Amino acid sequence: MTINIPNILTIIRILLTPLFVIFLLKNLFSFALLVFTIAAISDALDGLFARYFNQHTALGAYLDPIADKLLLTSAFVSLAILKIVPGWLTVIVISRDILILLGVVIFAMTNIDFEVKPSIASKCTTVAQLSTVFLALLNPKLPDFYMIQWSLCWLTAGLTIISGLHYIYIGMNILQDASGNSQVQK
Repeated sequence: MTINIPNILTIIRILLTPLFVIFLLKNLFSFALLVFTIAAISDALDGLFARYFNQHTALGAYLDPIADKLLLTSAFVSLAILKIVPGWLTVIVISRDILILLGVVIFAMTNIDFEVKPSIASKCTTVAQLSTVFLALLNPKLPDFYMIQWSLCWLTAGLTIISGLHYIYIGMNILQDASGNSQVQK
């Protein structure tokens, strides 16, 4: 197991998540925003360091998406409970993540090898979800803020659905290829 700077940043992001939720639930939005911003920056930095210094590890390939899911799921659930983001958006975000997890479990149970690699749609979805949470934490009382936040919620929902459908497509192709390979080997 290799511990390097990107993996340390990912672990820090995991450790910041409970602190973020505590601040949210105590209505300390400024502190929650600060912790969330640090976590989001650590997400960008761990990817940058992994690419720039060629520090990709198998551990990082698994930990990074777990850290993302943990932070974003915690954020959306907490914000939905506080009625700051719509519950339906939280359901869409969590449903996609459960779908991805279900696919990973199916591949593991059927001994199908696959590479953990986020798609462009997934990266755009993550940016939209992070932006939605960030904007929700700002919560300014500007006249046009509601329309901006509502538009971003719908954009995030659309990208999340597209990303989920894209992963279903990829998963079905992997299953079909694995099925075709097992029939050829018989």
